[in-house]
Amino acid sequence: MGAWAADQLAFERGVRNLLVECAGAQPGERLVIFHEDPALGFYEAGLHDALAEAMSGFGLDVRQMRVDFAPRDPTLSEPVRRALGEADHALFLARLGDQLRFCAMPPGSRPIVSYAVDRRSFASEFAGASYTGFVALKSALNELLAGARHIRVTCPLGTDFSGALPTQESAEPPDVTIQRFPMTVFAPLDARGFAGKVALGPYLLGTGSRYYEPYQLRLEQPVEAHFEAGRLLRFEGPADARRSVEAHYRRVADEFGIDPDVVHSWHAGIHPACAFDGRIEDNFERWSGCAFGNPRILHFHTCGDYAPGEICWNVFDPTILVDGLAIWRNGRIDIDQAPGVAAVLERSPELRALFDRPERRIGLGADG
Repeated sequence: MGAWAADQLAFERGVRNLLVECAGAQPGERLVIFHEDPALGFYEAGLHDALAEAMSGFGLDVRQMRVDFAPRDPTLSEPVRRALGEADHALFLARLGDQLRFCAMPPGSRPIVSYAVDRRSFASEFAGASYTGFVALKSALNELLAGARHIRVTCPLGTDFSGALPTQESAEPPDVTIQRFPMTVFAPLDARGFAGKVALGPYLLGTGSRYYEPYQLRLEQPVEAHFEAGRLLRFEGPADARRSVEAHYRRVADEFGIDPDVVHSWHAGIHPACAFDGRIEDNFERWSGCAFGNPRILHFHTCGDYAPGEICWNVFDPTILVDGLAIWRNGRIDIDQAPGVAAVLERSPELRALFDRPERRIGLGADG
């Protein structure tokens, strides 16, 4: 079998995983693909046509609709609402789907946003690994974390915060209203139950909620964010770096009229086949929208009293202790340490292989 044929089979496997395991689609049903202009540099040019062709081959009635990218004020336009109502399934190859992932959707709609942004990722284990297996993994982690008495997170740069979900009502934290494909993170944990410090670097980035200029702030020197009970207390670090971070927060908060001191929630990546080629600097928007599913990255939603906020704190290679057990160790999930989670992989041995050889490429330098 030639390389092209093998790649095509792998691509179709990823498409089938999306259609069957994620969407639950049946032949004869209608699916609409909402796609943004590929010239914007987020989704690969031609991906929407390649997916439409493959999905038609599975017997679906596939329609396509171009949608605008609204950096500051994303909304569901009337044509998009109407298309959602007329289709059995909807796929966003557009950041609009990600921007609205915490917003209410029209009744009966079942939209999906794809974090596989090119044909290569659709032909990888990132898109091809069992979606239902990762949903089960997420559910097991949600249950484990919600019931934990004490969670502590550290990282090599000096992050050290701890706590637990603040109330029983928080045990089911707000999650997205648009399905993610692939499944990449556990449900956000309410930061009001936690306190400590987060080592920031090498960039502060937006969250994919709204886009602003500049979207990133480079940290030339380490800065620590100290927080407690969902509130930012202070930044610590060299004076110039600290003032730069404080000014960035004031600018973003003033631009959108939001509370800069809110530390809303946090979660970590759970998909060991999630990879980012190149470096963060190559495309800040794509990195912030794609790399977070790797277990080497834990991120906070901050600046704004809503998920996902407008400024993201990224923690690299976290160690996460849950009631004393190291469920994450330096950016790798130790499945066998997690009560209830190892059983998921016993039912899905193909997933265990991914955790045994996780992707390490997350956009950092050669030294990791």
